Amino acid sequence: MIPFSFANWLDVFLHFTAVSLMAVGGAVTVIPEMHRHLVYQNAWMSEDQFAASIAIAQSAPGPNILVIAMMGWHIGINSVTTIHAQYLWGTFGMLLAMIGVMLPSSILTYSTAKWVQANKDSNFILAFKQGLATLVIGAILATSWLISAANTSLENDWPLWLCTIVTVFLIWKTKIHILLLLLIGAVLGGVGLI
Repeated sequence: MIPFSFANWLDVFLHFTAVSLMAVGGAVTVIPEMHRHLVYQNAWMSEDQFAASIAIAQSAPGPNILVIAMMGWHIGINSVTTIHAQYLWGTFGMLLAMIGVMLPSSILTYSTAKWVQANKDSNFILAFKQGLATLVIGAILATSWLISAANTSLENDWPLWLCTIVTVFLIWKTKIHILLLLLIGAVLGGVGLI
């Protein structure tokens, strides 16, 4: 258990507000930064809780932002010891993280949407969008590397690596819908092949 003070909760909130403005392309793109801050720097979550947050959020229907709610939940339950208090503080942590991550990006989106729409054909806007695409791809690759780094034994984990390489190739070179690939991966994982 980590004794939490008002300053710790303020740090949680401020970290998620900062992450919000870096999350170009979605919450998944800032997972490496959240991992650094939440697991390594402050030890508010364990490695297993961090991985579980990603897995649960990605397997649940809904937006990728659910990963933030799961991380806030784990921070909250780690801040106290009693079961009843864990539910209360887990809910508080989840709400604090979600408000922290949604507030800045919502304000920024609202304040700039009309300007971008009015200038959508300008060279500046077109160049900005192309530059952002490269940034998002790099952030997603960093997240993929972080998640796959747990499976380093080629002898034991080769089916997972093979599935990953085939999936990347199929997404890149074909028009197979990603949901079909997710279903195939879920079935392969469910029967224990990966």
